[in-house]
Amino acid sequence: MEEERVPEAEETEEIRSVHFEHYKRSQKITLKNVIDFAVYLLIVVVLCLLFIRFVAVRSVVDGDSMNPLVYDGDNLIVEKVSYYFRAPERFDVIVFELKNEKGVHFIKRIVGLPGETVQIRDGAVYIDGKRLENDVYGLAEIRNAYLAGEPVELGENEYFVLGDNRNNSKDSRIIGPVERKQFLGRAFFRFFPFNKMGLIRHD
Repeated sequence: MEEERVPEAEETEEIRSVHFEHYKRSQKITLKNVIDFAVYLLIVVVLCLLFIRFVAVRSVVDGDSMNPLVYDGDNLIVEKVSYYFRAPERFDVIVFELKNEKGVHFIKRIVGLPGETVQIRDGAVYIDGKRLENDVYGLAEIRNAYLAGEPVELGENEYFVLGDNRNNSKDSRIIGPVERKQFLGRAFFRFFPFNKMGLIRHD
């Protein structure tokens, strides 16, 4: 008996149809995957931007003005959350952007608070005419008072900041008071170098 065969032309046409349907489905899946990935990537980027804007940023110390707390090249996490719930306090270590120099960041310690009058005389810091007795952060007696040789009255949102390495620091004695809006946040954690990893102490 002879086997019944489907004509080759019809067989080929049927295979082509199956392949075409499979191709269309695969194209739809590929397009869906691309869209899903793009949405996922957008969400990740937005979350990263929100984190940097409202939570924390990385900062690298440049210079020795805050020795021995932190050193040149130290990598820090600067957190912003604390100041959503409380005002900056005396002796907080902050990172701020230099006025009129976008992208230039300084790390210093808050010494004078809004509404206070700060003066440096006899190598020491005076707040409202009284010596700051618990100022234990300076490495040595302050040799140069610069602007603070005369009383500096701080405005409603102004802070007087100093480097811990007082005789090797460009701070409010030179650049003047720092406004609250210049703050990037509070130095929180050193993550590099690894052998110095840990929280930044503010007390």
